[in-house]
Amino acid sequence: MSQYYFDHAASAPRRDEVVEAMAPWMRGVVGNPSGSHRVAREARRAVEDARDVVASFLGVKPGGVIFTGGGTESCTLAVAGVAHQHRRFHDRSTLVVSAIEHHAVLDAARQMALDFDSVRVREIGVDVDGVLDVAALYDALDDTVALVSVMAANNETGVLQPLDAVVAAVQQLGLSHVVTHSDAVAAAPWLDLAQYCAGIDAVSLAGHKLGGPVNSGALVLGRDVPLDALMPGGGQERGRRGGTVDVAACVGLAAAIRCVQEERVDGEARVRAAQHRLRTELARLPGARVTADGAATLPGTVHVTFEGLASDELLFLLDQGGVCASAASSCSSGAAVSSHVLAAMQVAPARARGALRLTMGRETSDDEVTAVIAAVTRAVRRLHDESRPRS
Repeated sequence: MSQYYFDHAASAPRRDEVVEAMAPWMRGVVGNPSGSHRVAREARRAVEDARDVVASFLGVKPGGVIFTGGGTESCTLAVAGVAHQHRRFHDRSTLVVSAIEHHAVLDAARQMALDFDSVRVREIGVDVDGVLDVAALYDALDDTVALVSVMAANNETGVLQPLDAVVAAVQQLGLSHVVTHSDAVAAAPWLDLAQYCAGIDAVSLAGHKLGGPVNSGALVLGRDVPLDALMPGGGQERGRRGGTVDVAACVGLAAAIRCVQEERVDGEARVRAAQHRLRTELARLPGARVTADGAATLPGTVHVTFEGLASDELLFLLDQGGVCASAASSCSSGAAVSSHVLAAMQVAPARARGALRLTMGRETSDDEVTAVIAAVTRAVRRLHDESRPRS
């Protein structure tokens, strides 16, 4: 049976270039980059070369790159690290986050508020297309704010967020002490982050969304951001993240980024055409509605909801047909988990229950798109037939 992989937003296929780049650091003697002998110096050189690549990806200095074990750790370090630092010197610390953030951001912020009475969270809503309410953001900003976190693009719907407006709000209100953070994990395969995240103080990346290793990520700082290390000890990463640096993970992340940089323009028009085709064909199915049809989105994401259907049943039939897809984010793709993103967009629960996310890469072929349209059509019609009352 053929397999059609339409779950790139959960984890992109591992690139051959990444495997080849990591291979020398996956076997035999791999030096500790903190050491002083020749083998350690070779490891350190590989890590620093990788740091240069990540820095160029965001248009910042290499010293601003903190390697992490993935996107979740990166987001947690940004949110909790800044909050810990701020609360040490202030009576009140407010964390402003959008209501559609990945749980890596939301849970980190909420946990800080649970653990410390001096910390509180303000969640900013979105419109029906899932775009940040900028007016509400302005209203939420005051002298107690330590951090504003707004993702570059939503991981479920692919909707782009107005980061330029976030930067402008902080600057116009004269809140120079406020740290701006963006979870760019979903956006990184598609957007020029150096341009799109310009002015954002801290940006989170994850390697496996780029075709790199799953245990690689980075928090990239555009300026000297005051934050506490959540894993102190050892002084690695300039004291901001303790522990021996994984050379292979750093090299793999850099290799994936190089590939993304080389192919950013090539193939995007074709993926956009495939996205339009998927949206158009799926919108014709019974009870279907394309999510955020009026917003700018990442080219590789198609999100649809089906009134009266259940995502778990739909995904089961698609899996039987060889289609790999998801219902929500990669961390909560089980259909029994309701989407906080769709709830924030005021999507009715009965409709949100039938969510389907199809995400592509530049290698996704037109034939694969054709096959997936046919598979979804069969599955939806079968579920509707089965739901009809028997005479």
